[in-house]
Amino acid sequence: MSVKIPKRLSSKKKKLPKDNAQAEVLYRLGLEAFWTKPLDPVSMLDISTWNLENQAPLESKDLPHAFLRRLWLLRPDARSSCCKPQHDVLNNANESSEETINGFGGESHCDINPLDLVSGVFMSANSFLQQEMAVRMVQCQFAVPLVLPNIDPEEPSHFLLWPSRGVLSHWESHSPETNRRVQHGDLASTYMPMISCVKLGRCGVSKSQVLNNVIGGLGSPTETFLHKGMDGGQLPRRLSNGLVEIGWYLPTGDTSRDVFPVPVVICNLRGDANAHEKYLNLLCQASSAVVVFCGNLREKEKQLLATYKHMASKLILIDLSDTETYGNRVVGFADQNLGENLGLPEGSVLQGSALSEEELASRLSDTLKDLLPDELKLVTLEAVAKLAEELGLDVDEGAVCKKAMAKAEEVLKGLAEGSDKFTDKQLPLQGLLWRRLAQIEKEEKKLKKAGEQINSQLQKEKKDIFVALSSYKMTPAMKMFTDVLYTADKVERTCFLTWMKLKLSLMQNEKQNSPKDFLTKLLTETNHLSENFDELENGVNDTLGDSDSFCTDSTPEEEQTEEQLVSTEEQISEKQLELSQDLEHFLQTSTEKTTEPQSQQNDDLESAHEPVIEQQLNMMSNEKPEESNEDIVNFEEHISDAEFEAQNSHLESGENGTLIYQGTQIDEELTPAGSVSVEHQVAKCSEPFEPDPSWLGLEHFLREMGLIFELTHISPGSGSHNVLRLPSLATDLLLYGIPLELMDGDASNIPVNWLGCVFAELKRRLPQDRCRTRVLTSLGVHHAKNAEVLSALFGVTFPEGRKRATRGLYMAALCLPDNLREDMGCDFLLLIDVEGLCSKSLGNERNTLIHDNEMATLATGLSDVLMQNISPDESSEFETNFNVIVNALLRIKERGSFPICQLVAQGEGINSALQASQLRRVSEMLQTETGEQGTNNTDHHNAKTPCTITCVKGPWYNLSLSQPIDTQYSAAVLTLKQNLFGALKKCAAKSEPIGLPEFMSRLCAVWDTVREESFSIGLQNTDIALDLSLLCTELSQWEDRVQDHVESWLMDATKKIYATKAKALDAAIQNELMSELKEEAKEEIKAEVDKLRTKVDSYLMKDNLHKLNTFKPILMSNLDELQERVTEDIKQRLETVTESHCSSTQLQKLEAFLETEQDFKLHALLENSMSTKVLHQDSELEEEFESVWSKTVSSFDFRPSETDDITARVTDILKENLISRGLQKHMKKLEVVDQNTTSTFLVYDEHFGYRSRLKHMFEDNNRLQRLAAQKVASDIIDEYNQFVAAKSSLTADFSDSYITELLEIVEKALKENSMEIRSAFEVDLKVYLCSSACRDFQKLHDRYAKDTELLSCITANKSRYLAQFMYQFRKRDQCQRMAQAFTSMVIKPTVLDYIYSPLGMRIGEEIRGSAQQYQSPRAFHQSLLEELLMEDCFESFLEYLLSYDNFRLTKIQKAVVAHLSESTNLNKWRQLRLGEIVGKIASAVSQTLEGTNGVLSDTKMLLERVCLTLEKDGDVDVTRAPLDGPLFSITTEWDRFVKCLMELLAAMRLDLAQEFSQNVDPNQLLQCLPVQPKDSLFSRVRGCEKQCPLCRAPCELTQMEHEVHRALLHRPKGIVPHNPRSLSCISCPESMAEENAGQHSMSTEGLHSLYPDWSTSPEDPNNQMSCTYWRYVLARFNERFAQAYEQEPEKIPEEWQAITEEEALCSLKKAFLAAQC
Repeated sequence: MSVKIPKRLSSKKKKLPKDNAQAEVLYRLGLEAFWTKPLDPVSMLDISTWNLENQAPLESKDLPHAFLRRLWLLRPDARSSCCKPQHDVLNNANESSEETINGFGGESHCDINPLDLVSGVFMSANSFLQQEMAVRMVQCQFAVPLVLPNIDPEEPSHFLLWPSRGVLSHWESHSPETNRRVQHGDLASTYMPMISCVKLGRCGVSKSQVLNNVIGGLGSPTETFLHKGMDGGQLPRRLSNGLVEIGWYLPTGDTSRDVFPVPVVICNLRGDANAHEKYLNLLCQASSAVVVFCGNLREKEKQLLATYKHMASKLILIDLSDTETYGNRVVGFADQNLGENLGLPEGSVLQGSALSEEELASRLSDTLKDLLPDELKLVTLEAVAKLAEELGLDVDEGAVCKKAMAKAEEVLKGLAEGSDKFTDKQLPLQGLLWRRLAQIEKEEKKLKKAGEQINSQLQKEKKDIFVALSSYKMTPAMKMFTDVLYTADKVERTCFLTWMKLKLSLMQNEKQNSPKDFLTKLLTETNHLSENFDELENGVNDTLGDSDSFCTDSTPEEEQTEEQLVSTEEQISEKQLELSQDLEHFLQTSTEKTTEPQSQQNDDLESAHEPVIEQQLNMMSNEKPEESNEDIVNFEEHISDAEFEAQNSHLESGENGTLIYQGTQIDEELTPAGSVSVEHQVAKCSEPFEPDPSWLGLEHFLREMGLIFELTHISPGSGSHNVLRLPSLATDLLLYGIPLELMDGDASNIPVNWLGCVFAELKRRLPQDRCRTRVLTSLGVHHAKNAEVLSALFGVTFPEGRKRATRGLYMAALCLPDNLREDMGCDFLLLIDVEGLCSKSLGNERNTLIHDNEMATLATGLSDVLMQNISPDESSEFETNFNVIVNALLRIKERGSFPICQLVAQGEGINSALQASQLRRVSEMLQTETGEQGTNNTDHHNAKTPCTITCVKGPWYNLSLSQPIDTQYSAAVLTLKQNLFGALKKCAAKSEPIGLPEFMSRLCAVWDTVREESFSIGLQNTDIALDLSLLCTELSQWEDRVQDHVESWLMDATKKIYATKAKALDAAIQNELMSELKEEAKEEIKAEVDKLRTKVDSYLMKDNLHKLNTFKPILMSNLDELQERVTEDIKQRLETVTESHCSSTQLQKLEAFLETEQDFKLHALLENSMSTKVLHQDSELEEEFESVWSKTVSSFDFRPSETDDITARVTDILKENLISRGLQKHMKKLEVVDQNTTSTFLVYDEHFGYRSRLKHMFEDNNRLQRLAAQKVASDIIDEYNQFVAAKSSLTADFSDSYITELLEIVEKALKENSMEIRSAFEVDLKVYLCSSACRDFQKLHDRYAKDTELLSCITANKSRYLAQFMYQFRKRDQCQRMAQAFTSMVIKPTVLDYIYSPLGMRIGEEIRGSAQQYQSPRAFHQSLLEELLMEDCFESFLEYLLSYDNFRLTKIQKAVVAHLSESTNLNKWRQLRLGEIVGKIASAVSQTLEGTNGVLSDTKMLLERVCLTLEKDGDVDVTRAPLDGPLFSITTEWDRFVKCLMELLAAMRLDLAQEFSQNVDPNQLLQCLPVQPKDSLFSRVRGCEKQCPLCRAPCELTQMEHEVHRALLHRPKGIVPHNPRSLSCISCPESMAEENAGQHSMSTEGLHSLYPDWSTSPEDPNNQMSCTYWRYVLARFNERFAQAYEQEPEKIPEEWQAITEEEALCSLKKAFLAAQC
């Protein structure tokens, strides 16, 4: 039903080139199919209109649709070329649109440059879709393609002029010529400076980013031009090299914010200009200024610049060259005379290499400001297009388009004189006669209803009007208008309609923008109104036949046409008769049907795209529609609906002309109430968006077309040029997307005959089974932008009231896609737009109010879903506007039907919020059914539907395209669309859809009721709506108090329920409690609502509110509904609370049981882990958990099920299965499903067909065949048993899917075992198995049904329980291991240190106490010498002499070992120390337990506290070094850690105690001691460490700090090794006299001088006596000493040889004894 245009306006049939890099991009984008059959606006139905979600593109082929979908939603990220991986889309399916408004969130990737994406879509779209795209791109402040490169290099590039023609906007220049007025115009024909920007050479600055900063200003840069800093912008361009984009800057009149004082168009050439000389030439010739971004210029590029020397005044060069890279080849700006050679003006060269992009933009902006507005020429894109055509570019406006544009301008010829004059001459039927006729018919209806006779004066006046209308003949403008619409060239027709709308707007905008016409227009309008008033008052016009209002045969062309029509007079008459009969039958059918009550809803609405339905309907239709004339051509094949829609969006309408007839007085409705002051008109026209009553739009021509046809029925002899073809033409236009006017709001009349024929033709064309309709109406005052909202949502184009004051109801039709037909229960969606409601009028205010009420009432009565559109305008007429809408709702409610209502608030101001709140209260109250209109109003499914309020801030209130779009707009549109579609789905559940005859019947019925004023609320009433609204507000507040009281009561009831605690699982207790609470709630609510009823009665008793008594039944029904609703709600909530309490109790019980089982299992696992030292893997833990889970669920006591038989569910599934397999004849067998089955399934002869039995009759009476079938059945039954066992083992309730799976098992088995058997076998087997399933699965259902929610909860949380189980094991295992580590690394070393540190000292003290030789150094020395003498061992003497300290230590060590071998107190002492330290550790650990029960704590911190406590209170040295690392930095439950630690501490104590109780080797024990006993003893007996410098005899003095050392026993020469040349060879005093000759000798005085710290006097008797010991030793071992020292033996005197051992020992004792004295 949509009308396709397979080619562009001037394009030829194309073929996508192969092996082309550009073509490859189109293939990657999935656009190759649209290269020969371009996308058109119809495509947007599937892409955008029916799309309810923001779908992220998954691959490159999704990008074009994503771009268009986002562009239609005016999203700032529309041009993004990022794709999102599939897994990210699934993971982020619940992202709010807010989160993805500037992207997709998460990870995404870009494979295509976004500029290539835009270029590719433009290349694949026809001119009409390009225009739609351009309009929205400019709204989003995106750059629009102007010159589109051709993929085929042999073909010329495309110059896109047509898209920019549809871009209309407003601006306010700063120039005094415009008088600072808001100006209007399209951006294709408006004169403005054109600044082109190109790049020469490579440079690091982003030209597009600089331009964005210039357009948006440094404070708020825009993203007009895509740049390399955006996602995907750095990717190489394939399609867009050579693309010329344009962006507009439009001033707002704010001098502090505007960047430029006048409108400016900026062109941006993509790529290096050196590679695109043709485009550079075009821009240089056409532009007002050319900005050249110069990088490192080569000689060729300088020469290119030199060719434009003749236009140097236009050039602005920006030097971005890199001076460090200059060489022989790269020239750059090294030649400083370049600017002079080009003849550039001063200041035309900007140095930008050292500037940032923002700074460069500021410099460039300042330069351009200096040139604006006087120094730059003004150009238009139309002029640029002519130049482009001369340069060989393909301009999209071809011959067909120009022809259509010329015809449109011919139709509008004369409009320049003024829209009022044009309307009077060319559209006369919309004048005073039509309005007066409507008024007369209303008066006749009222009189007829009242049973009064119709006034003869009215009858005469009506007859006079018919006489006046009978002389009408089609005007030249309307003749040409209809002729063009009849043309067979669909492209021409589309261009014609588009240009008609644009031209109407442009011509009237141009006149309004002209300063000289500003005041003249106002004076003319005022005088015209006064003249009309005088003419009507005095009856000036005497002749109707010559009146210009009829525009009769005025041209030779028209006369020729009439002559040609004479030959077809008979054919037309026959066709007229046939059509009249069809209409009469259609209207009769319509009037016989009653209008069904409707449901209402209030919904939000926003902007979308245009509707098209014809193509889909043609696909549904089985036959082609018949035309009334061979010249009538369908639109379906070539033109699309959406192509008309963009054009309609910029056209506006005005007041109609008047027809004046003789001798008739016109009612005051049609005359001004008085003269209108010029000052008032000046103030009015100064408001740019206030509707202008004289504004003319395309809808006026379409209205005239309908009135021409209506005239043939009012005055049968008035038919003229192709009148009978007009319904068919209107049907084409309706299917094409052009709205059909249902009601002329200016005249407040409906052309019933015209509409009847159009609907009859529409019904004839559509398939009879695809005519179901639903009606969605946008109702709002003229400021609410109803047309724009519907366009934003559905893409339809209604007459917009931005500039026009068109009043009326307009209808568009949308064919729903298959997926929505089923959901909404209809095939068509009829959209009704109410325009001009409550708009200002120069007429009588009383009649205007009546007309507003009539329009609103009719629109509401036709609706299934009513979208109440609330304007954000803070209008002073708020009360009037509100009254009109509410009164309409009240009248339709009184009539017995009510639509579903939805509310759209277009602002967040107090006015919008107040009106939305009041309308919602009224709408919801009126939705309450009183039960007085029939059973349909009391059905349960007609329950009240809540009205939702959606806030949408649309762009239609923006004065200029420079104003940004609200960031939440796109999300709000999708939300609103979802709400509306949801409301339509609710309609499908509430009532049946109606067909086209029924819709016409409803229209006639509602219109008759409106004309008769068959309502208790008059059309002039202004009080009842406000009074009812105030009452609804009061009632809402009272209801809130009731709700608050009920909520308070429910809180107390909840406390009572939860107070039962463990008794919650006792069904008897709970049922008794629930019964009491429900009865109490019922009485409580009834008492509160009774108080409301009393308040309402008292409220209505007021004197000024008696009219509201009409709606008292509705109010009381609303209270009844409130009582019932609140009662049911509170009962459900009580049930919910009770079930929640029971479930929570069950859940706690189950979780406690599960926790117990888990603890037991965890304990076993931890013990196993400790014993085996093996860490359990996750898979092992999962297996262990499964065993715990199965045990817990299987042994848990679920609540028993209530009586809930699953047999019905099983039977329904089996019934659907048999129907799907065509086995309906066996349905009676399903009656035995609920009966007990036999033990086995038996195969009977009836299961086999007659032929099969006959074939096998001799085979033992079919025995083998039956056995085979029985085996198959047995196998299937075995498989069934396994299936049941598997399902029963699951922790889940019975599901219907079990039966579906079972039936699939049967069908699969029978298919695999092919047998000659009848379908009865399959049915009987299925019935048998389903009967068994009812029994088997009933047990499963009985077990889980009551606790299904609980079971679902724990099953859903099974993974969480598993994670907790694994976590607890890991944490406990970690806790265990950390405790072990702390014990082994800190506790045990500390314990052993505490035990063994003092042990060495203790052993030493015991030895000293038992052995006298360790009492002093001298005693120890004496004992050593005595032992040496007693041993008589040379090696011992030698060790003593050479290693005195080691010798002593060895002797002490032997004594210690001997002592340890004999000691028995050591083990007891160690046990005692062990007990002490363990007690101190336990005490320190216990002090950290306070406040840590079950709390996760930092283990390291608490262990440090333990150590500090031990050190401070226990006086213990703790080994804390292991705590310095990260090993113990874990978080765990401290009490559990302490428990593990204490267990390990006790185990360690037992181990050590056992170890201490065993005999131990002394050497091993000594190795454990930090302080060795030998060291302790040695420190006591070592004495003075000085030795005689001559003989090495130790000093025997025991006094502390003695200064002179003295040896007790000096040693003779030879005892120790000596060097003959050193002083060591000098003998001690006792042997000086006996030294051999030749040896060196020295006197005593000399020795003393050498060793002053030693006593060497020979007179000392001790020196003489002590020598006996050593003389004996020397004499005993002289030879061996010499051998050991490798020296000659000493000459020993004879007397030394005679010394005996006893003498040596005696002398030793005497010497030590003497030393003690």
